Amino acid sequence: MENQEKIGETFDTFRWSIKDLSKLNTNKIYSQNFYFGGHPWRILVYLKGNNVDYLSIYLDAGDLPFGYTRFAKYKLVLINQINDKMTRIKETHHTFTAMESDWGFSSFIPLAEFYDHSKGFIVNDSCIIEAKISGNPKLEIKVDQAAIPVSVQVPAKPIEHDDDPLCKDMSAVSLDELVDFRGLGKIEKVFVPLLEEVCAKHQSVIECQKKRSRRFSEWAFTALGRVLHFLRTKKVRDMNEEACDQLQILWEELETFRFDLAWLEPHVQSALGMKNYMERSAKVKSAKENVAALEMEMKKLKAMVDAVEVDLEIARRELVKVEEGFEERDLDDELGYGR
Repeated sequence: MENQEKIGETFDTFRWSIKDLSKLNTNKIYSQNFYFGGHPWRILVYLKGNNVDYLSIYLDAGDLPFGYTRFAKYKLVLINQINDKMTRIKETHHTFTAMESDWGFSSFIPLAEFYDHSKGFIVNDSCIIEAKISGNPKLEIKVDQAAIPVSVQVPAKPIEHDDDPLCKDMSAVSLDELVDFRGLGKIEKVFVPLLEEVCAKHQSVIECQKKRSRRFSEWAFTALGRVLHFLRTKKVRDMNEEACDQLQILWEELETFRFDLAWLEPHVQSALGMKNYMERSAKVKSAKENVAALEMEMKKLKAMVDAVEVDLEIARRELVKVEEGFEERDLDDELGYGR
């Protein structure tokens, strides 16, 4: 890591070069671990966006167990390799927990701009991302029982969360993307209209969270917002196996927050059933294409038969014409003479 100094503030910098971008067949990718303040960190990137048409970049605090926290002030940087003045830098701070083990920016830069090689963010099929963590705040790990939802018990051993998207998806927005939702907590702007629409129709959604802690309500409405946003933005054609798995994870997460979800479950189950529909639809489409191809072949063959029938009728008429007045003779007869 490089050490950079600013007036009154220092940042330790970790630089990550992601190579062979065009050959990567995954959306979600982590850097190797790097250490700051005695703790492991890593960068998380969604190369095709985290449910948005933007490059999504987060700082990940690793395998924090439930009840433990880690605070950091940091910057995430996308290097412009052609013009350093065009380098993108976003700064935030966050107290990392097991439920919010990564935090950063879902909408870091539009994917169209990122993948436009003339813009300078990708050179030689590689991009460069930096994490700059401030050395001024005191970093520590401490038990924070108040941050644990009432439905969660502190485990005897730390739980691995590296591959648990349920924990990952609860975070990952910048401070300027959050707004207060009915005094119940800070929620992503994109979710608020959806939540308002639902709460206007289903008062129980609000009522069941009023007695919860602010942190619990933030988690709860964020989880609800993610499911609503998924259902609102996805189309039937999008519901492949990966999308169904993602929705199943979001739904299972939402169920832990004790909402009355009877009104929403049919829509979710219908969406989850789209995988089977899409598979059946593909088979139907293939069968229809096969029938259409055979029908076309039959039409061609019928056209050929019709043409042959016309030629046959002409040939018959010609035969009648040339046979008129013609007497057949035995070709083996002798010609003879005097007969």
